[in-house]
Amino acid sequence: MAAKNTYTSTALRFDLSEVSSSGCVLRRGRLSLKGREPIDTPHYLPPSSRGCVPHITQDMARSNTGIKGIYVALEDFLEKATDQDLPIYNTPASLDQSRLRQFTALHRDALSVMGPRRQPPVEARAANTDTSIAIQTSLGFSSLRSDDYVEAVQKLKPDIVLGLADYEYMKRPGVKRLEKMGDRTLSWTQAMVACLRGDGDRSLGTALFAPILPIEARQQSYYLNLLKEDLADQTSGIVLFDAASVDAIPAEMRYMPRLSLTEIRGPSGVLDQVALGSDIIIPSFVGEATDAGLALSFAFPVSGRPANGQRLQLGINMWWKSYASDPTPIVDGCTCYTCSKHHRAFVRHLLDAKEMLAWVLLQMHNLHVMDVFFDGVRESINSGMFESDRDVFEESYERELPVGTGPGPR
Repeated sequence: MAAKNTYTSTALRFDLSEVSSSGCVLRRGRLSLKGREPIDTPHYLPPSSRGCVPHITQDMARSNTGIKGIYVALEDFLEKATDQDLPIYNTPASLDQSRLRQFTALHRDALSVMGPRRQPPVEARAANTDTSIAIQTSLGFSSLRSDDYVEAVQKLKPDIVLGLADYEYMKRPGVKRLEKMGDRTLSWTQAMVACLRGDGDRSLGTALFAPILPIEARQQSYYLNLLKEDLADQTSGIVLFDAASVDAIPAEMRYMPRLSLTEIRGPSGVLDQVALGSDIIIPSFVGEATDAGLALSFAFPVSGRPANGQRLQLGINMWWKSYASDPTPIVDGCTCYTCSKHHRAFVRHLLDAKEMLAWVLLQMHNLHVMDVFFDGVRESINSGMFESDRDVFEESYERELPVGTGPGPR
């Protein structure tokens, strides 16, 4: 029996059904924001490069994929220049328009989610401070001050903003640093809440997803207590850097939507995130597979196990010479634009000729595979078969994607 709950804030509505299965609680929901197409969860948002999904334009994403939003990193737009010189800040927009949406030409009903860093981020050389985090811009390593991040949200007006967290990618915090992480994150979250609240009726309309740090709950207890007691009413969701930190989420905030920034290397990692209760996932492996010349070929649930007992490959290396004369679709039965209009030999020829169209076609195919994959995940949760379907998937497919053997697009 599914337990149904609805969470509402001034910025969004989240209708949630929780299903207990084999000791874990699976979440099935619908995320709705005013003026945006609802997103059925669990689902994914592709990471973008300067506001665009790599290799495809916004109109192509609209007509040939099921993408309903994108994740945008502020550090993509920051350079060693004054704020007034940044093109995105000078984009013409009326008071009720988003400069971020105008600059990126994002469709009016697609969701925009903005965070400070790319996904996955590049390990920064410098350390975070009491007032800033270390980032990497297009011109090198720099820092992003909390006040500047707040100002960017005011100027760009994303639909959802991820709160600034004192978390350093690929670095294990020491004992002294653990004591600072919660205090810094609390201070930065309070500043963002004050910004989004505005004066009277002049709120920005941006939903804040508050960060849960990837450390034990007791090590961030002061931050978590104030988050649930003083800031929960101004918070619309949760962002996790490690989905295993789900146990640290205060009980009063369990029905909020959860966005996971956990680094994922393949579909098995996605299923792990779903089992841990993530609602929105940012998978970087899709774009990485496209860059490597790989066509994703997995499906969930698995329609049939391999007869010979061998595991199925998660993707097809389109650089293989054997595909140069293969007139069949990349994946039999796939209904994406690429498989409907073209064949393996054509894509292999484009790769060999270093034509950018090769990666365009592969990206559209790979995003379609992810769309169908998440459709299957949601149906599996609805039918109560997710755990058994997941076991079959793990037994049927390799754990990791194959390695590309050709040069990338750049």
